[in-house]
Amino acid sequence: MERPAWAPQSIDITVPSVSRIYDYYLGGSHNFEVDRETARKAMEFMPGLPKVMQANRAVMRRAVRYAVDEGIDQFLDIGSGIPTFGNVHQIAQEARPGARVVYVDHDPVAVAHSQAVLEGNPDAGVVGADLRRPQCLLASEEVTRLLDLKRPVALLLIAVLHFVADADDPHRAVAELTEALAPGSLLIVTHASYEGIPVSAEQAAGTVDVYEDIRNPLIMRSPDEIARFFEGYEMVEPGLVPIPLWRPQTAPEDEDPFAYSGFVGVGRKP
Repeated sequence: MERPAWAPQSIDITVPSVSRIYDYYLGGSHNFEVDRETARKAMEFMPGLPKVMQANRAVMRRAVRYAVDEGIDQFLDIGSGIPTFGNVHQIAQEARPGARVVYVDHDPVAVAHSQAVLEGNPDAGVVGADLRRPQCLLASEEVTRLLDLKRPVALLLIAVLHFVADADDPHRAVAELTEALAPGSLLIVTHASYEGIPVSAEQAAGTVDVYEDIRNPLIMRSPDEIARFFEGYEMVEPGLVPIPLWRPQTAPEDEDPFAYSGFVGVGRKP
């Protein structure tokens, strides 16, 4: 397999990656055949997976605009993936010039491509780090250079917590990040769940098995389990809801049924 010029030498291009699979679902070009093959296997069980990812991206943009309207001009996007059109820095900086954005991902392709996209942008940066080690992430050079944690920050965890197993204690990681944030900060979460998927749980489990096979378990949590991530926050209206129902800009009934395959919530730290 020929290595594309944009692929860092350090990565194994024969092993699929969650962020590159996500890039494929969104119609991106920074993925390998091994990623596309895995994505197609997952879509045999849930053919609407690209619609799920598009719904996640759309609600992320709505939430970023909401944060800007609430006066927030700092954004920490963990599990940011490979940049595509309409990323956090584009939405935030268009609405509020000078808004500061730090992307965090542990995939070297996502980090390298983010660096290329952000070149010449003094108000945005990227960190190669892992959500499961929040203290290392918060101590990184880019976070300390760009973000003032004494002022409110919007913390985005878009479609990432469902890749952190219970054994790795994602609630502890979110709690540690929360502790570092100033009052008035926002937590923005989207998360996969069996509830709302327009196929049977048995069929959807086939997709879960595909991710298990590539050693990136997809943890489907119930709304109650997802709500636990917001302990210590006051929920913003309309609360924890299926993704198309969070402050929609188009009629929710016009959405693809697969867009309802997950929940979103925004909480404010008092």
